[in-house]
Amino acid sequence: MTVVGPFGLSVRDQALETDVQAGLAAVEAGLLEATKSEVPFITEAAQHLVRAGGKRFRPLLVMLASRFGDPYAPGIVPSAVVVELTHLATLYHDDVMDEADVRRGVASANARWGNSVAVLTGDFLFARASHILADLGPEAVRIQAEAFERLVTGQILETAGPRDGRDPVEHYLDVIAGKTGSLIAVSGRFGALMSGADESVVDILTQYGERLGTAFQLADDVLDIASDSHESGKTPGTDLREGIPTLPVLRLREAAARDGNPDDLELVRLLDGDLTDDAVLADVLARLRVHPALEQARRDTIRYAQDARATLAPLPECFAKSALEELCDAVVHRAG
Repeated sequence: MTVVGPFGLSVRDQALETDVQAGLAAVEAGLLEATKSEVPFITEAAQHLVRAGGKRFRPLLVMLASRFGDPYAPGIVPSAVVVELTHLATLYHDDVMDEADVRRGVASANARWGNSVAVLTGDFLFARASHILADLGPEAVRIQAEAFERLVTGQILETAGPRDGRDPVEHYLDVIAGKTGSLIAVSGRFGALMSGADESVVDILTQYGERLGTAFQLADDVLDIASDSHESGKTPGTDLREGIPTLPVLRLREAAARDGNPDDLELVRLLDGDLTDDAVLADVLARLRVHPALEQARRDTIRYAQDARATLAPLPECFAKSALEELCDAVVHRAG
């Protein structure tokens, strides 16, 4: 049993481990190649987050999904590079929108070079992803375009907030299905599709990716409150400071409105106030870390991870299926 990929995923088969490691190494080389420019400064900016590392969660999912067809098919590594480039591009843009200072344990691109360079570098990565997609055929282009539309729609819905009368939690779950679930769903879909897997298998792995992606984002929501910067790679409370309505906060607001508990109402007041002061933010984080809303968000994370795992049931038993199941467990573990 060897540990590979994000969260210390255990692979229980030597051949699978060797192939996954080789695939991820090829993706890494592909990312560096795709982010090269004739302009040295563009190369430096575009490779900033590539070289900072990361879990490579989406490429790993492509590799595992490909095991249900021909895992050596030529489109698998390029499609994995596409999904990771797209993900990286969104990080450049997200950090500008969130005014984040840290990403993956290093200075964010916007903190280092300013917002304009960060946005344009994200656009550069999108362009390079599109260039690779063009060689994968019109179906791949269509799939990626649809996912990207969902991703942007999710971001816009988050910015706009829920319409009057809409349950904020339901709205938020729709937001993250678009922002995060869509691209992780594409990772499962590309891996299966490029390998020539049966259509039913492609559908299963697409649904699995969507549900796992939601669980993945919910785990991030918990980490923003519960972790230190070493664990998460970004400053704890970043989402709180930016007023992003993550699930623990929504669960807190729900409880405060329902029960009228004075401590909850006071915590909501602090969240709605100025969190630029480090001491105030630290106080809010400390209170949230012991609040039942955080535990409820953990339970929500577990539920989506269990749903993702259940989606895999029709697939044949194999080491790749076991690894996909373990990914669900790893996401839950990440949320504590």
